[in-house]
Amino acid sequence: MFETLEPKDWCKWSVIAIIIIAILLLNIWFINKHISSNPEKISNYSLRDTDINKTREAAVAGLFYPADMYQLEREVDKYLQLSAPKLHRRPHIMIVPHAGYMYSAEVAAKAYQQLLPFEKEIEKVLILGPAHRVPVKGVALSSAEYFKTPLGDVAVNQEISQKLAASPLFEYNNLAHKDEHSLEVQLPFLQKTLKNFSIVPMVYGEATSEEIVKALHPLLLDNRTLLVISADLSHYLDDATARVVDEQTTKMVESGTPLDEHRSCGSTGINTAISLAKKEGLKPFLIDMSNSGDVSGSTASVVGYASWIFAGEPAPKPKLSNLEQEVENIENFVRHNKNDLLQIVKRALDKAVNQKHYTPDRKDYPDVLFNKGATFVTLTKNGELRGCIGSLLPNRAVAHDLAQNAFEAANKDSRFNPLQKDELPETSFSLSFLTGYEKIEAANEDDLLNKITPDLDGLVLRDGNRQGLFLPSVWKQLPNKKEFLSNLKIKAGLSPSYWSNNMKIYRFRTVEISENEI
Repeated sequence: MFETLEPKDWCKWSVIAIIIIAILLLNIWFINKHISSNPEKISNYSLRDTDINKTREAAVAGLFYPADMYQLEREVDKYLQLSAPKLHRRPHIMIVPHAGYMYSAEVAAKAYQQLLPFEKEIEKVLILGPAHRVPVKGVALSSAEYFKTPLGDVAVNQEISQKLAASPLFEYNNLAHKDEHSLEVQLPFLQKTLKNFSIVPMVYGEATSEEIVKALHPLLLDNRTLLVISADLSHYLDDATARVVDEQTTKMVESGTPLDEHRSCGSTGINTAISLAKKEGLKPFLIDMSNSGDVSGSTASVVGYASWIFAGEPAPKPKLSNLEQEVENIENFVRHNKNDLLQIVKRALDKAVNQKHYTPDRKDYPDVLFNKGATFVTLTKNGELRGCIGSLLPNRAVAHDLAQNAFEAANKDSRFNPLQKDELPETSFSLSFLTGYEKIEAANEDDLLNKITPDLDGLVLRDGNRQGLFLPSVWKQLPNKKEFLSNLKIKAGLSPSYWSNNMKIYRFRTVEISENEI
């Protein structure tokens, strides 16, 4: 029934089967090699924008400085209020230490204080520090768009970074920045002393100061730029030896003599500062110096710290009037204590709507808030005045003055009903801090009007037992000097046309902050 294959047929089919199997194997090999793989090699891999972490996270918060925003802000504010030289010179280069805050923050802060008068002028900060974690050939840039600290994000100046990256000395190396502390510890101080600024973070390894100077010098020609050099001094010498060595180092910086690498953790950076200062005719000013033994009490092995600024000759500073000087002093006070001052009033209002008083406790606030001050607290609801009470003279602690004036603005302003709890979400507040008073001598009303400075002068008018006061903020509603004075007379219970040689007029100034600045 079945046909028997001839031997030649077996041979034929065997060849066909072998060919089919070979074709299948060839297809499997081809699929594995070419279809299951991408044509690109991993050696050509480059990060896409979506692969790059755009924010460099804080690496040493909680180690070198507090991780809590409020604690960090309070500590930095405390350091910035330490007694320090008042040089009144615009720093173009700074050298500051980079240890944990408990050891070196006082030394650094006294240099950072020098930035405060120029907080709006400095917009670009180049930060140069040594690599501690990762070997770096040349200088490492960061591709991150922001550097984060507990106080917020600091923008990286991409334009300058890209220009530097075109040089063989520089390259993007995020790993070098990931855990590096020498730059990060500088950021909270910059955040508290400058207004609007961006940074160019640079970590150096195998690089010479001559190479870095050549790259950075053109950038310093921009008067909006500051160079911050992060560097400590001698390491692990005994206290007596360290003080001798570090004193020699300060004299070398003063004379413009380059340092050898054993004198500093950051000698390349310091030598960069010395060379750039010579090119720009800047003079070094030693701000402060210490070592870790001053804090720890251990003198067997210490680390040295010092801070300098490099500045030119100061522009002649105009002599301030007494009022102008008081304004400057109050501005500094308010700047460093703003959050606490606003917090006091917020807490006082929360209690005031329940007819309760809030009394600030010394253990909760910096000691300076218990210096005497005269303040006004102004409440507004939907843009309309809702209460305003203040003190004319600094007769009590400013913390207590604010709390009491907040209570009275909510409950005791005769023009308004007491503030209710359900009104609180719609109510905002502002604070005014008053200077002393300066009497204005005037022969007549025209003479007085010529001596008033709109937008700046607050006025107090007294005639017998009648008195009226306008804060400088009233100029926003009454910008005309004649109208301003007429309404002040009305507030004092006098006729708008009234004039008497017995009438006394005093000017004062204020520093103001508002709730939305918390």
